[in-house]
Amino acid sequence: MADYLIRDGKPSLAYHHRPGTGPTIVFLPGYMSDMNGGKALALEAWAMARGHAMLRLDYAGCGESEGVFAEQTLASWHEDVLGLIDNVTVGPLVLVGSSMGGWQMLLAAVARPDRVAGLVGIAAAPDFTEWGFDDAMRQTLAEDGLLVEESPYSPTPMITTLPLWQSGQALLLLDDEIAYDGPVRLLHGLDDPDVPPSISFRLGRALRSDDVQTILVKGGDHRLSRPQDLDLLVQTVARLIES
Repeated sequence: MADYLIRDGKPSLAYHHRPGTGPTIVFLPGYMSDMNGGKALALEAWAMARGHAMLRLDYAGCGESEGVFAEQTLASWHEDVLGLIDNVTVGPLVLVGSSMGGWQMLLAAVARPDRVAGLVGIAAAPDFTEWGFDDAMRQTLAEDGLLVEESPYSPTPMITTLPLWQSGQALLLLDDEIAYDGPVRLLHGLDDPDVPPSISFRLGRALRSDDVQTILVKGGDHRLSRPQDLDLLVQTVARLIES
């Protein structure tokens, strides 16, 4: 069962924290995802076998956390991430962010540069409220306050609220220098239909760090959850920690 971070006036946040040697691996899920996905569990199994500390978490309104999904924003999820790493973990961190979690990873690294020892992005999707929305979608958000789309990954439709989109527009990163100097590894499938591989290239250029490597996976889709993809993720995190 999950543990919970209780917060005054805010939804309680579900998490699983495994103590161990550092740095603590923190997995940040994607949009409408949770801490029980294949990538998070594969990393936890590896961390457990080697005695590494790890934190899995659910944003408010997602998974086992309290809250209503449609009431959350990218800014409130950023506060969720900082609240959990500040209150649950100690010492250095390696943040692993999947898709939208890659955006949250970057925001946390900028906010806590003294604690974040490294970053691993999996189809990282910073600024998706900018490049991922065409004029028709923006018009729907402006007129209706809500955009509903079919999801290729779930029978539950994907929803975007106007406040969530607006919060993303206030947190854009790619057009300025991203003030993070630690090592960064970016994994991206060449057949990703949702986040163009070019976003990882833009991210690599925007990061201030001189230690950025982008690894393109031939045949890899957005999820990068095939057995060989999970092996690559684990190996990438392992090498980053060992270095």
